[in-house]
Amino acid sequence: MDNCIFCKIIKKEIPSNIVYEDNQILAFRDINPVAPVHILVIPKKHIESVIELSKDDEILIGKIYTVINKIAKQENINEKGFRVIVNCGEDGGQEVKHLHFHLLGGKKLGVKICE
Repeated sequence: MDNCIFCKIIKKEIPSNIVYEDNQILAFRDINPVAPVHILVIPKKHIESVIELSKDDEILIGKIYTVINKIAKQENINEKGFRVIVNCGEDGGQEVKHLHFHLLGGKKLGVKICE
């Protein structure tokens, strides 16, 4: 956890462009966006990946989706649509070992999901 870049962003050790924050969740703009709207939504609790989730995390994950809904409306992508992606593990494309949700929108994203 000491070397986790997202934990450092949560602690404000690394600057970020925050769009939402409460005591459990932080959302900020991706520094390498793949869409006009590309926001990362993360739990402040360090959870490495989907595989590490426990029954105790169910309420937190539900809250994350409620926050994503709020941000989608705030970013005006709720009516035309958006995509939420969670990568898990190396083969799943997870680059940062801290659970995070990619909120993508602002353009037609198409149907291709794999390279």
